[in-house]
Amino acid sequence: MAVTGTRPRRTWLRRVVLTIGVLVLAAVVLFAGTAVRVWQVGREDHRPTSDAILVLGAAQYDGRPSETLTARLDHALLLWQEHVAPVVVTVGGNRPGDQFTEAGTGLTYLQQHGIPAADLVAVRSGNDTYESLKAAKPVLDRRGWHTLVLVSDPWHELRSRTMADDLGFRAATSPTHTGPASHGRPTELHYILRESAAYLYYKVHHP
Repeated sequence: MAVTGTRPRRTWLRRVVLTIGVLVLAAVVLFAGTAVRVWQVGREDHRPTSDAILVLGAAQYDGRPSETLTARLDHALLLWQEHVAPVVVTVGGNRPGDQFTEAGTGLTYLQQHGIPAADLVAVRSGNDTYESLKAAKPVLDRRGWHTLVLVSDPWHELRSRTMADDLGFRAATSPTHTGPASHGRPTELHYILRESAAYLYYKVHHP
């Protein structure tokens, strides 16, 4: 009787282990597939004629753009010079205690580098990608701007484009390859893995 009673328990245990193994394998495959997609989109550079070039925000220090933000702004300047879009939109708010916003810092930088004020719009709110794009939505809608070229780091572009599409924009991506996120393979891998996790988190919480 003892042997008979042990056999169902072993069968049940094998099923549990198999189920856990299948779930772990599925999670690994999903994450790996997402990482490949992040890498693929980060290598694409689309520059269709659009209503606006939108620069995703990054850190600023007392009105001076960080290395990451500078790389994004320089790339947006290049796109504007190539007539990809007639206007550049900067987005991003400020942290508690900051006197300057990411968007305002970006606008000032682009003005200093030759873009006239009439060709610039700053949306000075939002402390993450989704909130910044959401804040930009009514501002751009009022102007009838719906097609965008998103400028950000390569590995941030898939998540940014997905969010923009979910908000009703028609977005293309043109990443900068001169910022810190592109400094060497180990750094790139770090950002790809981080963005893969962030993308999956977004898809779960914003299906």
